[in-house]
Amino acid sequence: MHGVSAPVRWASVDALRGTTVAAMLLVNNPGDWGHVYAPLLHAQWHGITPADLIFPLFLFLVGVSIALALTPRLERGEPRSVLAKTVLVRAARIFGLGLLLHLCALWAFDLPHYRVMGVLQRIGLCFAAAGVLTLYTRPRLQWTILAALLVGYAVLLAMGGSHAPFDNIASRLDHALLGVHVYQLDPASGRGHDPEGLVSTLGALATTLWGVRAGSWLRAGRVRWLWAAGAIALVAGQAWSLALPLNKNLWTSSYVLWTGAAACWLLALCHWLIDRRGLPAWGRAFGVNAIAAYAGSAFLLYALAALGWLAPVYQHGFADWMTPRFGPYVPSLAYALAFVALWWGVVRWLDARRVYFKI
Repeated sequence: MHGVSAPVRWASVDALRGTTVAAMLLVNNPGDWGHVYAPLLHAQWHGITPADLIFPLFLFLVGVSIALALTPRLERGEPRSVLAKTVLVRAARIFGLGLLLHLCALWAFDLPHYRVMGVLQRIGLCFAAAGVLTLYTRPRLQWTILAALLVGYAVLLAMGGSHAPFDNIASRLDHALLGVHVYQLDPASGRGHDPEGLVSTLGALATTLWGVRAGSWLRAGRVRWLWAAGAIALVAGQAWSLALPLNKNLWTSSYVLWTGAAACWLLALCHWLIDRRGLPAWGRAFGVNAIAAYAGSAFLLYALAALGWLAPVYQHGFADWMTPRFGPYVPSLAYALAFVALWWGVVRWLDARRVYFKI
């Protein structure tokens, strides 16, 4: 059993985080978006697929890492104000890196408008809020805030009168706040939507706080609580989905509970297999350079697109000779796997030389 003296870095957490990042790259980089196997596609609106588990699992692990990193420093007597400044500065860097990535995407793909929010921006906001709450609130208040986020956000969505694309209140508020700088604009209505918008970040923050509490259980050796909490959250999320559908785009409260259940179980399983049974920490190299791998792969993608090499690399390297033999889906998946393998080689090389990029 791990007590309060447990080290900050847990092999199971690094491995699970790294596997999650690898899954992100796999889902985000098919060779041909028109030919992707269904489990690797996000649900179009309501519903959930394996791909829809990836981002909430990463945010859950952000919360776990906050608990494992900040709590020991508090116990050592480090000032809360100093730790809070560290959290906020890092959050601002992550948010700023997301803005830079979108600036590169705007240039590389000649997009019609600049997008303000995104994956890294959401991570930065959730990291900042969850980190400050961990430093300045007790567990009971954190649970209260988590419950208030789930219920309050559900009420807000219900007040909007519709959960439909572009017509829901989260999308309407995001469009009002961000204007054309959202992910998608509907030509028919003129309304916008962003799957990582400001309003739905309320649900994402609940996921991150859920991870904070799970990380505290892990650190205290209460692994059974992870299994039990996962079971309770799964039942609650499934029941709530009858009234408030599972929806990643809106990051609904039922989606928070359902994906939180899966995250709890995966964390408990990885802890048992890696920390206790001594199995290899596959994915660890991605996990210790997670943001760098995600951002670096995006910069590579944008550079290939800007140079006009993206389509030829796929066409000549994969599609031309694979499609006649295996059909169009296999080369698309093969390209995605090759992209992940390339970055696995990069992070393994960095890890072997103990080079870790901290944002």
